[in-house]
Amino acid sequence: MNISWLEQTWNDKALNTEPVTDADFKLLKKLGFSSIRLPVAFEHYAAKRVPIARVLNRIDKVLTYCKRYGLKLVIDYHYGKLNDANYIAETAVIINTWTLLTNKYLSVSGNELYFEIYNEPPPINPQIWKDAAYNIVSAIHKIDKKRTLLVGASNYNSIYELSRMVRLADENVIYTCHFYEPFLFTHQGAAWVGSQVATTGVPFPYNGEKFPLLNSKAKGTWGEINYNQYKTDGNEQSVKNKLQIVKNWSAKYYVPVICSEYGVYNQYADADSRCRYIRAVRQVLKQLQIPGILWEYNGNFYIFKGKPSLNTLPVCMQKAIGYVANSNK
Repeated sequence: MNISWLEQTWNDKALNTEPVTDADFKLLKKLGFSSIRLPVAFEHYAAKRVPIARVLNRIDKVLTYCKRYGLKLVIDYHYGKLNDANYIAETAVIINTWTLLTNKYLSVSGNELYFEIYNEPPPINPQIWKDAAYNIVSAIHKIDKKRTLLVGASNYNSIYELSRMVRLADENVIYTCHFYEPFLFTHQGAAWVGSQVATTGVPFPYNGEKFPLLNSKAKGTWGEINYNQYKTDGNEQSVKNKLQIVKNWSAKYYVPVICSEYGVYNQYADADSRCRYIRAVRQVLKQLQIPGILWEYNGNFYIFKGKPSLNTLPVCMQKAIGYVANSNK
């Protein structure tokens, strides 16, 4: 499960709050989750001249909870500024941060803590990203060879860019992707995305009787193309076909893969459709033996109906995440 907190660049009070406590981690364990991904906006805090010790203090608290409940932790480098023009200088900035973290957590077991070197690399030259990724991985493993690292492809951890990527010359890497397809459904109405996803009321799977009219704001955008393709894309078989791309790439290079984000924006998608989608993706990932990390516990992709508890988790969502009463999977 992803925990949205330390990547919230829009929240000036993020470090002054503790939105997740011991009770939350106890609940996550009860629900059957085994891994926590913690996105952290390191560069944002550095630009705001926030002492790194304050950020690390919050990370340490999460790590303590994870150890207490036997949950693996992934620290994720969120919201970097890497691009085609600045990649040399920016890679050095990223390496400096990871050098600090690698030394700090040198004594923590490799089975308890993982590093995701950079969240959603932008649509930059794939070779530039591969070179940057290799330099970051090499710098970390020069200090700590046992630390397993997560590396995704350019274009926002795209499954398609991953399929074209050549694996790195390092054996202690898990390759990651993000999966939000069909985007027309998972991000419907998300204002930060733009007019492309203005069409709301999109069901999953596709249902011709319930399928809404195209929002006029989406006309002429790629959202209109996705709208017209949804009859084909809006179903579990399409989800499986796309995730099979990741599995095939993994088999080609004999490397492990993980889907470190999947989920549905919760403001406009109906509850049953959200449950059906999350269940479909989770089941396909399980069939393909690809671990998945749901986005998210406590933000716009929230799976509860109120303060997190078993009582506020809808029955359909309990089934979607594979919760089994009186069981710790």
